[in-house]
Amino acid sequence: MTSLKETAVGYEPKLTLNIADLDKADLSFPIEDRTGTDKEGKEFSYKVMIANSQEYRVPNTVLEEIKKILKLKPETKAVKVSKKGSGLATSYSVEYID
Repeated sequence: MTSLKETAVGYEPKLTLNIADLDKADLSFPIEDRTGTDKEGKEFSYKVMIANSQEYRVPNTVLEEIKKILKLKPETKAVKVSKKGSGLATSYSVEYID
């Protein structure tokens, strides 16, 4: 049996990264729905892409941009997502990758 101290020392909080943290996002990676709670206790839902056993949050604006790219280039296999700003002021840009 491990002690509270040993457990605390080895503890690593669950971290959801952002799709913009990847060099490129492969469009074949699976997407899953998640539910979270904000600071006020209000529930919200979001999507994550699973890559290399890590979860990367995918904002709806990124999905909209990928949809536009796929209309123009249906053969697209990967994209690069960049973000600017933070919090509610974050904006994302999505680029096609060959």
